[in-house]
Amino acid sequence: MKIWEKGIAVDKKIEQFTVGHDRELDLYLAKFDVQASKAQANMLAKVGLLSADENQQLQQGLRELAAEIEAGTFTIGEEFEDVHSKIEYYLTEKFGDAGKKIHTARSRNDQVLTAIQLFIKDYTERTAAQMLALAEVMLQKAEAHKNDLLPGYTHFQAAMPSSFGLWFSAYAEHLLLDLALFEAAHTVADQNPLGSGAGFGSSFPIDREMTTREMHFGSVAVSSVGAQMLRGKTEKNLAFAIAGAAGTLGKLAYDLVMYNSQDLGFVNLPKEFTTGSSIMPHKKNPDVFELVRGHANRLQALPNDIILATSNLPSGYHRDFQLLKELLFGPMMQFADLLDMLLFALPEIKIKPGVIEQVKYDPIFSVENINQLIIAGVPFRDAYQQVGRAVEDGSYVPHREFQTTHLGSIHNLGLAEIGAKVARWKSQSALFKLAK
Repeated sequence: MKIWEKGIAVDKKIEQFTVGHDRELDLYLAKFDVQASKAQANMLAKVGLLSADENQQLQQGLRELAAEIEAGTFTIGEEFEDVHSKIEYYLTEKFGDAGKKIHTARSRNDQVLTAIQLFIKDYTERTAAQMLALAEVMLQKAEAHKNDLLPGYTHFQAAMPSSFGLWFSAYAEHLLLDLALFEAAHTVADQNPLGSGAGFGSSFPIDREMTTREMHFGSVAVSSVGAQMLRGKTEKNLAFAIAGAAGTLGKLAYDLVMYNSQDLGFVNLPKEFTTGSSIMPHKKNPDVFELVRGHANRLQALPNDIILATSNLPSGYHRDFQLLKELLFGPMMQFADLLDMLLFALPEIKIKPGVIEQVKYDPIFSVENINQLIIAGVPFRDAYQQVGRAVEDGSYVPHREFQTTHLGSIHNLGLAEIGAKVARWKSQSALFKLAK
């Protein structure tokens, strides 16, 4: 059954090509199509296009479908084009004319778009919660290891003293910056397109404000033409959010791969978290972080995929948009998996204390030697040259005792200030209203 069926047979090869992977990918949308259909039926009953009995039947059938979806038993067979035709067929088979009426004042255009908006809205809320949880793990690790110094690097050269407190808190703060992109994606997804039809509205007296309230959208996508233009825009905004956060996760993973190496040896992974070599029995490889890095790098190409699929399209619906499911849904799940893996692995990382006490790191205290000369009255440029000569001629003795005071430095990490940013996200962003 196709919801556009008119009794004309479609060539099987054409049908297979046009359906694509919708049956598999639409399983992600099933829950949300049911949610939207419930709102649609209630609205149709309110404006007199369904009777109370018909609406009651449809609500019962939709609850049954929701239970199947929740239990994981819902499927979309080859006889159906997509999830939308499967749901309408179920309702029609069970309730006859009531099922046939569910599509009144609705096009597949706004039906699909509404399910996608709800799906992406839900995804941004759940994924943002994972990101915030990861930021909190980082802050906990920063507090626990605020006194564990390590060399800070520039140009892959040991540069100045840093600390694990400084390192962990940096990633906590950047995850919060990445949340800003997810909040933007959530704002775009939080618009209700239902009722825009094929992009030009309906002559029926539908109530779009009612469906907006029932589906818990933040607002109505008012213009019917503009509502249809959300297709592609919503996916693109989410793609940029995922890519931005993936950049942070990839950098984090790279640091940990490097810090876990024998040459640096700043951290240890539990043996159960590593893999081995088929011929080198001593190897304990940090594959988990290498794979996070690799997946994160791929995810940063996601906006380009979305842009190439949707560029140079005019307003209105085009079948090109079907490709967005294939391009986006898999990476969405991959990104969530990366967050889940990091939430599992990061708390188990062991920090090696005292690594900075090795003689090879003596040069990273050269700036402190300069600072001591400046305090004694020597101009910076003269102090810089004096210490530089000492490093070159071997007379340099590192000044290892130092104390930082400014906010965001080794001895004043500002963890309370970053924690306050976390609290503001929880209390003020629409992303976290589910947790309130």
